Amino acid sequence: MEYQNIIFEFVLIFAGAAIFATVFLYLKQPVILAYIGLGIMAGPSGIALIDEPAHIEKLSHVGVILLLYLLGINLKPERLFHLFSKTAIVTLTTSLVFFSTVAAIAYAFGFSMVESVIVGAALMFSSTIVSLKLIPTTTLHHKHTGEMMVSVLLMQDVIAIILLVMLSGGQHENVTTAIILLGIKLIALAVIAYIAVRFVINRLFMRFDTIQEYTFLLALGWGLLGAGVAEMIGLSYEMGAFIAGVAFASSPVAMVVAENLKPLRDFFLILFFFSIGAQLDISVSKDVLLAGSVISIVIIIVKPLVFKQGFQFIGEDKRFSSELGVRLGQGSEFSLLVGYSALLAGMISLQAAYLIQLVVIFTFILSTYWVVYRYRTPISSSERNRMD
Repeated sequence: MEYQNIIFEFVLIFAGAAIFATVFLYLKQPVILAYIGLGIMAGPSGIALIDEPAHIEKLSHVGVILLLYLLGINLKPERLFHLFSKTAIVTLTTSLVFFSTVAAIAYAFGFSMVESVIVGAALMFSSTIVSLKLIPTTTLHHKHTGEMMVSVLLMQDVIAIILLVMLSGGQHENVTTAIILLGIKLIALAVIAYIAVRFVINRLFMRFDTIQEYTFLLALGWGLLGAGVAEMIGLSYEMGAFIAGVAFASSPVAMVVAENLKPLRDFFLILFFFSIGAQLDISVSKDVLLAGSVISIVIIIVKPLVFKQGFQFIGEDKRFSSELGVRLGQGSEFSLLVGYSALLAGMISLQAAYLIQLVVIFTFILSTYWVVYRYRTPISSSERNRMD
């Protein structure tokens, strides 16, 4: 079928997701995995009801953008600066450990040195979506958990953007120049966003706050504008959305707006998890199944342990550090982007790109099981561990 009707695709995805989620909940399985499983079944590697899922993956990133926007709304600027200064050393040292460990394993499985380095670099990141979607927000403990994780994940995003600049080669800058320009862009965008919220956005909200449709539209438009501007100046949609959210955090209507946007965020995140499964090509992935399985198991074991030691080093208690480590113990959606960019640049083979994809999917599944069955989450099938 050459043309995929978007309405048919939405019917398939959301009706199918409802059916799969129902089955998974009866079986006491995490619902995130229902969406990935549906994607594998309906995608090219399954019965091919959707044979070109790339456009769904692009659309689904709106969910990631909204996730970061809402997280930003819950963080005041002064609090964010304190967290960054506290977790910087943890993020940098743990990233180096994960990079070197995965690169060594990839090289041992016969990948070239360049491919191994890129595979290691791609898989040193943790998933913003999986990590943060599984955190409850109703207790002070979990609010602190979310804040610590956000600071680590955002710093990883900065590292990922620098890595993507190096892979693309489009800007012809050395790493030092790229880092300096990145810092300047971040500061400039944050200052402009703060000024815009204080003198324009807040006043509009106060004037028309009785018209709910308008407040919803203005809040959504502001978050997406921040995302779009960030992408235009060489940052990322996600980082721009987060900055827009932090700038908006001081608004008196911020929490009300955040609650109104949550259903829209979840709509697009279902698309994201579906697209992850739909893009899996089993015919290619089976060639790297052993390497992918080994790397996935190592990541699931090593990441929680290393993160635990890192968080304890900066003063967090043992139990809290252990929980943080487990929640951050997987690959990332940024891993897929790094792998895709390296493939387009001709730096890695198709097998190496699918190795990255396979590890991301495996670690998403394993990490989700670990978190859901051990810690409190909003999507737990068990009432004992379910907390919004």
